[in-house]
Amino acid sequence: MDSPLQRAPDTVAGPVAGPESPHFADGVVPDDVDTGAAGTAGAAGTAASTRRLRALLRRPTFVISALIVAWWIAAALTWHLFGLNPYTSTGTLNAPPSWAQPFGTDYLGRSVFARTMAGADSALAVGPLGSVLATLLGGALGVIAGYFRGWVDTALMRVFDVLVVLPPLIFLIVVVGAFGASTPALIVIIGVVFAPGIARIIRAAVLAEMGKKYVTTAKVQGESAVRIMTTELVPNVLPTVIIQATLSLSAAILLTATLSFLGLGWQPPSPDWGLTISENLGYLESAWWTVLAPAFAVASLVVATQLIADNIKEVSS
Repeated sequence: MDSPLQRAPDTVAGPVAGPESPHFADGVVPDDVDTGAAGTAGAAGTAASTRRLRALLRRPTFVISALIVAWWIAAALTWHLFGLNPYTSTGTLNAPPSWAQPFGTDYLGRSVFARTMAGADSALAVGPLGSVLATLLGGALGVIAGYFRGWVDTALMRVFDVLVVLPPLIFLIVVVGAFGASTPALIVIIGVVFAPGIARIIRAAVLAEMGKKYVTTAKVQGESAVRIMTTELVPNVLPTVIIQATLSLSAAILLTATLSFLGLGWQPPSPDWGLTISENLGYLESAWWTVLAPAFAVASLVVATQLIADNIKEVSS
């Protein structure tokens, strides 16, 4: 571990905070620093988070994107409560949109509206969990690499370099072909695919924080490496973590839809959006609505999550 001080001076006693520490917003160290510094840090962090949230809520693109994501989450959780049946034929094949069937029917006579609403379930079953796994794994490895540096950083970065250059879709196709396309397998695979990219960015953010005085002060106090990483570094790189998690979510949703489109993800009669597009692609000229609805669903969810990440990044910077 690279440390600016090899050992803590014997005269240091009690918590000390540097002028760049997040514990003091004005960069001024009070004369009566005591164990209440942690409470000051918590209050300052809460105030900053509140300001960011208010700034986000004043942005129309963020609000609209958040409503779109909330709509699809609600659709995934409640579609079966409204009597929608994405599997049963209505009797009319490739019927155009009407009052009875707002999105029309597909080549088997199934309601496109019901299948689009139910398709949110499969779309959000893999992507979010895979994104969470990638964020946890990549974030932890990035913080470790940035904090310890040296051979630990070098070893982890070389592994990440190899994984990052692999085309995600081709890598997924190979792994899915070898291990199958079950939901747990897809979650783990997506987590492994996106973790290296997240780790590299979190590592860079941690390296930028390592030169600041609050990290040096924590080391002088004799705090353990685990405590410094979890209580000092992680809160200060949290906006970057959130941004990367949101970006990986949009990429994971698009990637799982692509796998289903290629026949390697969800299988018939699933209403998954990617699979629905693939099944109805042959009827694009005569029954375009069967492809338009699921394609719009995928696009709206992916673009909305991207815009949420962009807004968080702009507010945080």
